[in-house]
Formats: sequence, structure tokens, C-alpha cells
Amino acid sequence: MSVDATFASLLEYVEAELGFATSHYNTSYLNRRVSSRMRRTGSDSYEEYFELLRNETAEQRALLDSLSINVTGFFRNPDVWEGIRDVLRRLTAENESIHVWSAACADGREPYSLSMLAHDDDEIDASNVHILATDISESALETARSGTYTESRTVDLGDQLAFLSEYEEYVDHDPAAQTYQVTSTVAENVTFERHDLINDGPKSGFDLVICRNLFIYIDNEHKQSMLETIARSLRSGGYLVIGKAETIPPNVKSAFDVRKGRLRIYQRDAVSSERTN
Repeated sequence: MSVDATFASLLEYVEAELGFATSHYNTSYLNRRVSSRMRRTGSDSYEEYFELLRNETAEQRALLDSLSINVTGFFRNPDVWEGIRDVLRRLTAENESIHVWSAACADGREPYSLSMLAHDDDEIDASNVHILATDISESALETARSGTYTESRTVDLGDQLAFLSEYEEYVDHDPAAQTYQVTSTVAENVTFERHDLINDGPKSGFDLVICRNLFIYIDNEHKQSMLETIARSLRSGGYLVIGKAETIPPNVKSAFDVRKGRLRIYQRDAVSSERTN
């Protein structure tokens, strides 16, 4: 069997037997993640790695964790977070209760950022902000539920949190252990559960959905169904925020009005035709 054929068979196995929809993702992304696992396991070929994968449940879990997209950070792209602040302020003024879905939340830093922002802003009633955070990766959700994050040589959590001038109110910093623990006040606003945006159905009644930096890994032909799931999860007039490098396919654009195009903030069935760039 050729290299390409073996790789294709491996991906078919992952989708059919392990339940991860490889057919929705860019081949280059999948190849990078599989190649990384091959290096970690000392596999010299796709054939050798495929054999290992079929016989080792531990490696199956490791590959699924690797394929799950866990790139995240507190207040990633601060200009976008200023836009999210504006959305939350508007929703607070218009609604008694605000329901937010952080889809593909990875290790939880995005939904916790949302909760911190709500608590930090006097114009947002944090007691009425309810955040559902979902991800496909159980290990990422385990980290998220713990609310504990460790600094490394390449990650300065203090810099990430500096979007809020008094972030110390929302995390307990242990310099010796180089850890940041989200406070119970922040954690109370967030609920975590597993959800596969590709295979699982829509939610309902959300005022804001944030799904950032997932679609850049998804094949164009499959973005439509995922965005339709999100659209059905939003109430009329609800907002969607996607990654700054992402776009909504033309065949789905009719479901959304652009609110702040540069920041990739959209509105579902917006009453106003106003456009902001």
C-alpha cells in the first residue's frame, strides 16, 4: 500500500472506529498531528504507526487529544475582547439574563476570560451572565474544570491576564509553583460539558456564541453545517464571534449580519442593517 493510501486508511479508521471526523479537517493539519504522534512513539512509517494505533488504546486516546485543537489563551487578541465587552454591555442593557456559549473552548481560558470580563466591568451584570463551555476533548475539559494553569518558558499568563488592570482579583497566583488558579467567583459563572460541533446537534437560546480559531482547520465544504448548527443555537439578534483569520462561507452569510467586520463579530437576524468595519 502506498504512503498516501496508508495515511488515508489511517484517517478512515480514526473516523469510523474512534469517532473523530477527520473528513472535515484540512489534510495538512491532520498530517502534522499524526506525524507528531509518530515521532513521539518512534514510528518510522504510517504503516508502523497504524499498526500501533489499532492495538494500543492509550495511543488512540493520545492521538484524539492531539487532533483536538487546544490552542488558546486568556484574552487572546485584546482588540476582539474590547468588541466582546461592547456586546456584553449591549446584552446587559437589553436582557435580564445573558446566555453565552464558548464552543471549542479548549482548556477553559476563553470562558474564564468571559467571566472575568463580566465581573470586571461595571456596565455588565455578572450575576446574570451564564456561560456554557464545550469541547470535544475530555482531557482539555478536565483541565478547564480544575481552573488551574501553569506558566512555562513560552507562556506568560500574567501578560495574558493583563488585559484586566486588576486581574489579581480573579486568579490566585502561586509564584513558587508558577500557577494561576481561577477564583470560585469566576468559576461559578461557567459550566463545562463535552460537545462535538461536527457531529452533535445545536443548542438553543444563546445570546452570544464564541467559536474562535476552529474553522481555519476545517475544510470549506464542512464549515457550512457547523455554522448552521451555531446559527440554530442563537436566538434572533444573538451574536457570533469567530477568529480574526476566519471567514463565513458565502452560502451561510445570509444568516448573519456583520457588526464589526475587522473583529469578526456578527449578529443573527439583526434588526438593524447598520454595518461597522
